Amino acid sequence: MSVISLSATAGPDGVLHLDIPVGAAGEYDIVVRPKTATNGDDRKPTPEELGWPPGFFERIVGSINDPTFVRGDQGWYEEREPLA
Repeated sequence: MSVISLSATAGPDGVLHLDIPVGAAGEYDIVVRPKTATNGDDRKPTPEELGWPPGFFERIVGSINDPTFVRGDQGWYEEREPLA
């Protein structure tokens, strides 16, 4: 299987039309994964850019310092009769 990479621009109606050169006549299975062009900026947004307060994750990660802390009883889920 080969991968064909194309860049294209959608029209004002938001529809993208593609002409894909495959090299030979016949039937093809096509997979399309639209991805917004990033213009070389592939970095992930910072937590602050996503709306988290500055230093939030640094303050909460490992914040339970009490060695006597234990997870409480989680109870039991309802047991149901098996389906036919």
